[in-house]
Amino acid sequence: MTGTGRRSAQPPSNPGAAGSDAPGWHGFEPPLRGTPLYDDPFPAVHHLRTVAPVHETPLGAWRLSRYADCVRLLREVRCGVRRRDGTLPRRSEAQGPGEFMLQQDPPNHTRLRKLVSKAFTPRAVESWRPRVRAIVDAQLRTAFEAGEMDVVAELALPVPATLICELLGVPVADRDRFTVWTADATHGLAGNQAPPEVQRRAIEAAMGLGAYFTALIEERRRHLTDDLLSVLIRAEEEGDRLSPTELIVQSIGLLIAGFETTIGLIGNGAAAFARHPAECAKLRAHPEWIPNAIEECLRYDGPIGMTVRVLHEDAEIGGRRIPADAEVFAILWGANRDPAVFPDPDRFDIERPNAREHLAFGGGTHFCLGSHLARMEAQEALGALVTRAPRLELACDRIEWGPSLFRVPAKLPMRLR
Repeated sequence: MTGTGRRSAQPPSNPGAAGSDAPGWHGFEPPLRGTPLYDDPFPAVHHLRTVAPVHETPLGAWRLSRYADCVRLLREVRCGVRRRDGTLPRRSEAQGPGEFMLQQDPPNHTRLRKLVSKAFTPRAVESWRPRVRAIVDAQLRTAFEAGEMDVVAELALPVPATLICELLGVPVADRDRFTVWTADATHGLAGNQAPPEVQRRAIEAAMGLGAYFTALIEERRRHLTDDLLSVLIRAEEEGDRLSPTELIVQSIGLLIAGFETTIGLIGNGAAAFARHPAECAKLRAHPEWIPNAIEECLRYDGPIGMTVRVLHEDAEIGGRRIPADAEVFAILWGANRDPAVFPDPDRFDIERPNAREHLAFGGGTHFCLGSHLARMEAQEALGALVTRAPRLELACDRIEWGPSLFRVPAKLPMRLR
């Protein structure tokens, strides 16, 4: 990983001349888990930003790696997640129509998001902070006594997983049943570009989650409460606001979105701190810097490397004309380490004054609904871990990555004293 003090391997040379219109990968092929490129994608992304910041790939999609170009895509041009005819790119019939709000454009997206947005406002999220703090305290108490911990299994996973279960009204005792399902189900977002075996696991995971929520919803109908699942059931029972299928799909999607990427934020953030003891010392001396430190974790090594939009009209981005209905990937790793915006971008610096300008939560209509929740959970979990642990040291030479579509550690053993 960048920032370890070791010189990263140089990315492959550009197969085409800089600025060439010919489609190519330009040294940044889709990174495969278990490869050096997946462990440390940032040198290759820097190279890409230099030689082909706006380019078409051999698969026909386009990619952007400069901050300004990513901002233009996410906030300025007319785009969505579906083509102009309403179809989802890369979607096979076996994967269904894609009814989760992340796979919808307005007005459907607006309608679905409005149903759940009250649960994720800053005020609503703050009301959960004492509960998150209690979960963190309980998890760290055992770890500090042992002097070591697997940060993923003992902190990064249980904190957001417990909270989203309690928020939705899903039994926390069932967490282990759906943890594997949720990681596999994320690959449904990749559609038919995922390997066949990965597509198969994603479909099986979606079916498992569907059966689980069907049974849970039927039980909850008999005993409605004030949890988010009950809110969705009431909306479905009111008629045209939510269909029965949408009810199940939104429940599954919120569960997955509620903790899978936050595991990555907390896990990758813990690894960054372990590799930068001077930043740990700063935070121990100035715990009031915790919120900015979390923004720097999001900028420095966010779990989502890129996000995709489909143009709804021809657009000029970075000097290139991109046609309507083209898929365009904003490489967030490139934007968040663009030296034009973030000086010395490969340096992990919790005092960075503009850290919050990162694009880790995307932008525009599809800006992350759970951004306030993820920030709060990371503030409590990483803040307590870094400021209270006498020592924070990785107990592995290489991070083992999980099966998720996102870059999320599977294990992260650390020594704490």
